[in-house]
Amino acid sequence: MAESELQTATEHEEKLERLLTIAAEIFSEKGYHNASIRDLSKRAGTSLSGLYYYFASKEELLFMIQDRSLRKVLTALRSKLEGVASAEEKLRILVHNHVGFFSENMAAMRVITHEYDSLQGEYRTRMTELRHEYSDVCQEILREVRRFTSAGDVAPLNVATSALFGMMNWIYAWYTPGSNVPVERLAEHLYRLFTGGFIGPGRSPSGRRAG
Repeated sequence: MAESELQTATEHEEKLERLLTIAAEIFSEKGYHNASIRDLSKRAGTSLSGLYYYFASKEELLFMIQDRSLRKVLTALRSKLEGVASAEEKLRILVHNHVGFFSENMAAMRVITHEYDSLQGEYRTRMTELRHEYSDVCQEILREVRRFTSAGDVAPLNVATSALFGMMNWIYAWYTPGSNVPVERLAEHLYRLFTGGFIGPGRSPSGRRAG
């Protein structure tokens, strides 16, 4: 690829990321069905015809926000998990990775949480597959945690997985980035709260009896 073509591709990607960020903010504020492409055009300072150079429809825009966000989280997680042997450290990495990303992308988190049902057809199918892929990674980590800590059968793994994502995903409703609780500390609090229940009473997150 020639340097000029590479630069054009880079500029295209940067512009698309900016549009997706702004669109996520608009969908988060107004709701997908109440928002319009004209709202995005006005806030982004881009003509309507210019916007359709980056996506074909409002629904594709919604899909791209959700798909790209989850793929970034999942790709980063898999990279961070490479070479990690401890099951509990894998779980800690998962929580910190998820909370860290979405604390910087609160609007995208709200859109993923509230607007999944707005996707239809192929977009819905593809997003469902990606969500299941992420959920399966989490569930396998929880299975390892249970195996290596002798954790009790507090809840079925699918229930525990859903509960963990529910805990992490709803931070947008109450957490303010830059508050007196730094995001790293927040993630660690959530990790310890979850493992305290999942591993079972009287055990520390390290798998040893507390006391």
